[in-house]
Amino acid sequence: MGGFAIALQPLNLGLALGGVLVGTFVGMLPGIGPINAIAILIPVTFATGIPPESALILLVGIYYGSQYGNSISTILLNVPGTASAVVTALDGYEMTKQGRGGPALAMSAISSFVGGTLSIFALVLFAPVLAEWAIRFGPAEYFALMIFAFSALSSFSGGSLVRGLVSTALGLGLATVGLDPNSAVPRYTFGQIELLDGMDFVVVTIGLFAVSEVLQLLEDTKGGQQTAAAYGRVMISAKELAGTTWTMLRSSGLGFLVGVLPGAGSTIASFLAYSTEERIAGTSGRFGQGDIRGVAAPEAANNAAANGAMIPLLTLGVPGSGTTAVLLGALLGFGVTPGPLLIQEQPDLFWGLAASMYVGNVFLLLLNLPLVGVFVKALTLPRWFLIPGVAALAFVAVYAVNGSSFDLMLMTMFGVVGYLMRKMDFPLAPVVLGLVLGPLMEKNLRRAMSLSGGEVNVLFESPIAITLWALALASLAAPTLLRMWTRDVVAEVDAAVPTGVPDEL
Repeated sequence: MGGFAIALQPLNLGLALGGVLVGTFVGMLPGIGPINAIAILIPVTFATGIPPESALILLVGIYYGSQYGNSISTILLNVPGTASAVVTALDGYEMTKQGRGGPALAMSAISSFVGGTLSIFALVLFAPVLAEWAIRFGPAEYFALMIFAFSALSSFSGGSLVRGLVSTALGLGLATVGLDPNSAVPRYTFGQIELLDGMDFVVVTIGLFAVSEVLQLLEDTKGGQQTAAAYGRVMISAKELAGTTWTMLRSSGLGFLVGVLPGAGSTIASFLAYSTEERIAGTSGRFGQGDIRGVAAPEAANNAAANGAMIPLLTLGVPGSGTTAVLLGALLGFGVTPGPLLIQEQPDLFWGLAASMYVGNVFLLLLNLPLVGVFVKALTLPRWFLIPGVAALAFVAVYAVNGSSFDLMLMTMFGVVGYLMRKMDFPLAPVVLGLVLGPLMEKNLRRAMSLSGGEVNVLFESPIAITLWALALASLAAPTLLRMWTRDVVAEVDAAVPTGVPDEL
């Protein structure tokens, strides 16, 4: 109640509203990201002299507001600006092509609200307990978690485990480009200074998705095909909402637990939530073909993970991502020391921030649901305007990151690679996950080997690691077992059908 008394003050209400608005627009523009917006506004908050809790309400509002904003460009234009949004594109953009962009955006807003709200209650109730649980994850456990995330990618391979593994290997290969984290020796840079920092995520992602989409649109237009369906109804139906209720609840819980782990973040959460829901749906699902649950799962998970990441930040002082690292800098700049005693020593800040996150999620829902129709009208733009517009958005977003023409050439190259992968039915999402998680995976593997003196057994000793390895093996075996079971069921049905009945029946 004390937290809501702080969050509902006129100044803090205005800052929460302003934060989620800025976050939404920042999320819509790939390449900018919340980290840049927060970094720009930190000196402004210092200069204005507002209380620390008020400044954090503004900055954190940008953080979780951007989670929804990024889904807009992802669903409508297939231009994901973050790794977690890549999963939303799998079904969200397919729904747009089928004329269901409005329901996809409405589902994104509702599931983001559900994931954010449930995770805030979990933050309030379980922050100390989960912080103690999170520190049990050592390098070996994190490495096993990465393996589990990669094994779950078989869900994105369209039934072909080999194609999924090839795409994952490509992503992991791209992650090795740059300076070796231990020796600082250049790896696979081919003498290019621009590659010393590694492959920029924005460059690779926008190339693989946005540029390849432009090439696909050009091919379809030249061939006289319809490049995008006209939009129909704007809002989600009651039946669709009821059918995704359990998906949102499960994904929110999974996303929150993953978000609590320092360094895991919303990327792993969204991938695991999507994979889990696809396996639960089984043959009744149409994941990858415009299933609305494929939008609900990652959107609920990544918003829950964003709030879950506040637990290690506030109770341990451990940031789990680049954005939370900037927020940690803001906390220290205001003289606030995160740690186990924060709740007792500065209750106004902790409870006021938690309550403002709930208020901000309500603002997001009330603001974005009425605007769904406005966003969807972008689909009515003529093809001669939309295709160059998507291309211009991609090039401006990439150039805005580093101001490098080399990045533009690299993005174009990945656009061609993504176009060819689409033509050969290779999934693009595993490439992005491999690129994002590859450095973290390598770092934890090296750290585990260093602590154990080179003993591989350390990767399989703890109960947490053993559980994650078992889940990874089960994830790899599940598609094969499911196909075998389906084949047996079909054989039994065929045997029970009387002779002379047409196969179509």
